[in-house]
Amino acid sequence: MDYQPIIDFICSLYPGKETIPLHEPYFGGNEKKYVLDCIETNYVSSVGKYVDRFEEVIRDFTGAKYAIATVNGTAALHIALKLAGVQPGDLVITQPLTFIATCNAISYCGAEPVFVDIDAETLGMSPDSLESWLSTNTVIEDNVCYLKEVHKLHELQYNNNNNKFVEIRGPKRISACVPMHTFGHPCKIDRIVDICNHYHIPVVEDAAESIGSYYKRKHTGTFGKLGILSFNGNKTITTGGGGMILTDDDELGPLAKHITTTAKKPHRWKFEHDMIGYNYRLPNINAALGCAQMEILPEILKNKRETTRNYNQFFKNIEEVKFIQEPSDSISNYWLNAILLKNEKERDKFLDYAYSQKVMCRPAWTLMNKLPMFVNCIYSTLNVANAIEKRLVNIPSSFRKYENN
Repeated sequence: MDYQPIIDFICSLYPGKETIPLHEPYFGGNEKKYVLDCIETNYVSSVGKYVDRFEEVIRDFTGAKYAIATVNGTAALHIALKLAGVQPGDLVITQPLTFIATCNAISYCGAEPVFVDIDAETLGMSPDSLESWLSTNTVIEDNVCYLKEVHKLHELQYNNNNNKFVEIRGPKRISACVPMHTFGHPCKIDRIVDICNHYHIPVVEDAAESIGSYYKRKHTGTFGKLGILSFNGNKTITTGGGGMILTDDDELGPLAKHITTTAKKPHRWKFEHDMIGYNYRLPNINAALGCAQMEILPEILKNKRETTRNYNQFFKNIEEVKFIQEPSDSISNYWLNAILLKNEKERDKFLDYAYSQKVMCRPAWTLMNKLPMFVNCIYSTLNVANAIEKRLVNIPSSFRKYENN
């Protein structure tokens, strides 16, 4: 296959660049003004007007009742899982095609991921695979979902009868489900939530990549018990580093803010803390960036959809490549555009050629169940995930600057 026409087309979308990045931030609004205001007022840390304003803007945009700003998306997911009730020794269902942060956050809670397959249309968790695995492998007792098979818990207890430490055995609890909206494409989240409700499993949405994405006219991250967003430097909008917890729960919303602010009790001058907390609050200077970015988010989303329209039109004429479009009932932010090559060999050849031409593309993440940290975790049949991993390539998706920008 001749890859040069693809490279030429990508270069035509981003003219004048010696190297075309995969996704770079766009600062076209009040970013400098708001950041300078932080510096001039000396409010650059976790206290300041921009943190509260950023949370308010995200609440209004997503429709969530509560939005709690954190230092990054991983921290947001860590706290969301803890608030959902995940404890050491638990199992948390997720998908194998995701960024490592999803599984890292599960591990921070002392829990282990369980991997179910993805959906070929959405690239996110497959409701059919989820339901099949749950119906085959779990049992519900007292409104709690357990793994049928008895697994060892990582705990030793002293037995006075034989003067030995013995390993405690017991059922593994399924304490949460974490679907991820891959590359900004909404997964079939309503079905996932319905299935999990039947099995008494709270859903924590990893919407890190999907600010501005909607499923059935509702913003991603607002379907489950909790959801999270990310504002890393390579996301649709950025705060440099940052995340957000979303929830409608009147108990969990205020609690999320409390424990991400070191669980400090409000007082004019006392420093008292009433529980284990985390120093996860987003600094004001990062939130200032976020406020400015949110003002131009509609412009960014419109620009990215135009890029996607151009890609889609171009790839219609190339039989060997499939361009991935937003799923049915969805509006995707198209954070990262993606194509599917014929096989792994073609994928690698294309990536080698693209890099030689200074066009930054990337393959899908290595499936989580293949990483050394998670190779012994439970997983279902992963036919779709394995096939997608070998063929998928993300192509440049940055905001495109025109002469009148």
